Amino acid sequence: MIKDIVNKLAPLIIGDLKIPIPIIQGGMGVRVSTASLAAAVANYGGAGTIASVGLGTDEAGLAEKDYIQSSRNGLINEIEKARELSNGAIGVNILVALSNFEDLARTAAQKGADYIIAGAGLPIKLPEFVKGTKTKIIPIVSSARLARLMIKSWTKKYSRFPDAIVVEGPLAGGHVGFSPEDVEAHEEDALERIVKEVLEVTTKYEKEHNVSIPVIAAGGIFDGKDIARFLKMGAKGVQLGTRFVATNECSVPDAFKQKYVDAKEEDIVIIKSPVGLPGRTLRTKFIDELMTNAKKKIICRYKCLKTCDIKTTPYCIAQQLMNAVDPSTVEDAIVFAGHNVYKVKEIVPVKTLMDELVNETIACLNA
Repeated sequence: MIKDIVNKLAPLIIGDLKIPIPIIQGGMGVRVSTASLAAAVANYGGAGTIASVGLGTDEAGLAEKDYIQSSRNGLINEIEKARELSNGAIGVNILVALSNFEDLARTAAQKGADYIIAGAGLPIKLPEFVKGTKTKIIPIVSSARLARLMIKSWTKKYSRFPDAIVVEGPLAGGHVGFSPEDVEAHEEDALERIVKEVLEVTTKYEKEHNVSIPVIAAGGIFDGKDIARFLKMGAKGVQLGTRFVATNECSVPDAFKQKYVDAKEEDIVIIKSPVGLPGRTLRTKFIDELMTNAKKKIICRYKCLKTCDIKTTPYCIAQQLMNAVDPSTVEDAIVFAGHNVYKVKEIVPVKTLMDELVNETIACLNA
């Protein structure tokens, strides 16, 4: 299918990495964005992203004995699976807030991930972890100020520019780098404003230093009309997460996907996460209990977050996200989703979704 559309849609170029379709499938954890989904998107010509968090926790006993080794094994397994299924662009999403961020980043680079997208904190030392590899490094920012900070930090310490920058707005699912008030406001044009401001920053550095820093818009992008709007603004690509959950190739159980299909706008809730950021999720029985200030009994098995204080946090984020990918415990879980999840009406193959996105984007660009 790529041959039919490659000349109609400009590819996303990140250094020497060429992504024919400028759509990155977002990295969603725990165990939402795995090899099967990433490979399907990459095979179409987009970029498939594996979420690194929590991949090894199904190994009998090892996760609690050696969380770092277990997580490393899980990530290696998913990257190898994806490579068996696709020779397209395969990357990894890693949360900076993870206690094993460095190990996961080094592992992803050593296993030949095409790129690392890092958010939930500023990946100040990421260039150090991929040194000597071809892995592209892409920070997630929520403002022009943070984009400028990342560029200045990496160029000063490592003489390296970001290979691209993901600009994520407040309509994103999961952990969002904004104040709870900004997330609750869900302003439809917030991402446009931020992308415009970040483009002013990157354009300045590109002209002054003769480099390329493509901007990738993310957070609340739902259809081809949205994609075309950001491409016209000057973004070189987009990242979508929520749409890809409701696909056949996404490895979460049907009960998880059905929560998306059945969702109404009023089912979307903003919670405070132990990660230290607000999170956008769908209402479940667990969320209803949480909203009454109930405290969940916590047994910290993994020490997976730098920011989590077991004495004060009301629940274990790792456990609640793992519950979401077990069909028997979806209601006792956190089911992260973007603001536009209520627009999802059916579960389709990745090819069907990508066909729809690409064709609508082309039509809007040519209108």
